[in-house]
Amino acid sequence: MKDTHETNLPAEETGKLEETKAPEVTPENNIAAEVETTGTVEETTETATDATVTVEEATANALGKLSKEEILEKLTELVNAAAETARNEVESLKQAFYKIHRAEVEESKKTFLEDGGEEKDFVAPEDEAENKLKELLTVYKEKRAAILAEEDRVKAANYALKLQLIDQLKVLTESQDDFNKLYNDFKDIQQRWKEIKLVPQEHANELWKNYQTYSERFYDIIKINNQFRDYDFKKNLELKTALCETVEKLQTEPDVVSAFHQLQKLHQQWREIGPVAKELREELWARFKAASTVINKRHQEHFESLKSKEQENLIAKTAICEEIEGIDFEALKTFKDWEEKNKEVIALQEKWKTIGFAPKKSNVKIFERFRAACDVYFNKKSAFYKGIKEEMEKNLELKKALCEKAEALKDSTEWKSTTEKMIALQKEWKTIGSVARKHSDIVWKRFISACDYFFEQKNKNVSSQKSVEQTNLAAKKALIEKINKLDETLGTDDALAELKGLMAEWNAIGHVPFKEKDKIYKEYHEAVDNQFDRLKVDQTDRKMQSYRSNLNDMTSGEHGKGKLYGEREKLMRMYDRMKNELQTYENNIGFLSISSKGGGGLVKEMERKIEKLKDEMALIIKKIDAIDENLE
Repeated sequence: MKDTHETNLPAEETGKLEETKAPEVTPENNIAAEVETTGTVEETTETATDATVTVEEATANALGKLSKEEILEKLTELVNAAAETARNEVESLKQAFYKIHRAEVEESKKTFLEDGGEEKDFVAPEDEAENKLKELLTVYKEKRAAILAEEDRVKAANYALKLQLIDQLKVLTESQDDFNKLYNDFKDIQQRWKEIKLVPQEHANELWKNYQTYSERFYDIIKINNQFRDYDFKKNLELKTALCETVEKLQTEPDVVSAFHQLQKLHQQWREIGPVAKELREELWARFKAASTVINKRHQEHFESLKSKEQENLIAKTAICEEIEGIDFEALKTFKDWEEKNKEVIALQEKWKTIGFAPKKSNVKIFERFRAACDVYFNKKSAFYKGIKEEMEKNLELKKALCEKAEALKDSTEWKSTTEKMIALQKEWKTIGSVARKHSDIVWKRFISACDYFFEQKNKNVSSQKSVEQTNLAAKKALIEKINKLDETLGTDDALAELKGLMAEWNAIGHVPFKEKDKIYKEYHEAVDNQFDRLKVDQTDRKMQSYRSNLNDMTSGEHGKGKLYGEREKLMRMYDRMKNELQTYENNIGFLSISSKGGGGLVKEMERKIEKLKDEMALIIKKIDAIDENLE
């Protein structure tokens, strides 16, 4: 039974309920404020407003990452759902759009002036996206106007209905009909009163007071029998006691904001429950009020703490801006210098993401300062790499000259002297820097084809090679037998050391006949893999051991060294590509916000890709080092 004896609330409880205006007004009335120590609605409302600061800032930061097309797409969704859309969401999207629009106009004007135009002659280009924005805003305003008009109509209708219910309640207080009929009519009026929600705010308090007055008069005149009265009191006591217990449990809720909002709903429920026995009212209300006060104080202390933390965040973010702004670009002379500095800037961007929001009045400004500082840095870096492109063009001309020299020597039969010349050309090739990717493979294939041709002709003239290869074949077969029969009683470390020794012996053995190469190589790796599986060697070590064996098979006198140089060039190109890709990921991840929807998942996926790239780059470095060892 709810609202059955609302007239019997103690004087203190009734007074507090009146402070919060009327129960039929929307839940946004902050009902829980009635139990604050000061007893004022305004203080709790202000605290609730503070609670939205963090949400507004998160929304502003998220919108700062959207493009104009994304803003229009999101605005279209809000316009289509105008009934559920808050005006500040639309306004935020509008501001975000015009921020981008103004930046584009300024950039267009800047370009116009740089091209020799005069400021008075500049006309901003027409923006179709802006026209679309205005159309959407017009539709939204029309929809909202219709919605608000409908709400006003419903409120007015509800007001008329509640006036009718008060008149009906007044009639009940003057009727001499059968008690049971009067009681049922009274309960029906109570139920219909609850079902009618929004009314004009200016009439809410007066309606509630009149409703209370006639409810009290009904109970005074009708003299409801003790059985019904005691039953209602008992049920209401059970409900209000349960609410007290719920509020007391909320005192330990870790999420202070969630506890505060739950408290609002519990106070609304309290107001909808009728009174309890007179001797229990003051005690029960005091218990409910005391528990509520604890939650409200925790809520207030929480937001005071947030404000202090936001100031600390502003100081930390200002320090990051100053550090990026203070970069000495004159000292960045080499590619290595830029790479090291880039790591520092990326680290600062990562650090920025770990810092929370600054105070609302400063949050947007400090982010714009941070973004501007980063833009300056990356623009300077782009200019440096533009200079690198010019250097690559010079490297291409140098490598073409080496190709011509190698092609002039490839048909020579002066094996010794020409071999020395070819090796010298290959070493000189190694000293020349990278070239553009679109030319890299072409010029390399031209150079290595000339080198390979010479060394292939030379190898055909080495008659003793076949005998040596047969000897090597026998030695490698014997070595495979030793690997297969590796002593299983040895400890892991000893067994691994012996296995690596046998692998080193394999690498020291020269080439085998070509037709036997694949077969013996497969047998060797099956034997090694079996031992690796038994000794539980990780995949990275296996790859490097396998790669070293491949390098050994790749080398064949000077001809083999040519292949090594080719392999090294290929790895360097792979490394450069991965490094550029890594840089792109790291730059992009610096501007993502995990507070946006779905954003956290995207950041984790990019972090996974970054770690994978770093692992692959580390493996490439090891392979290049292994090649360099063979070239020494």
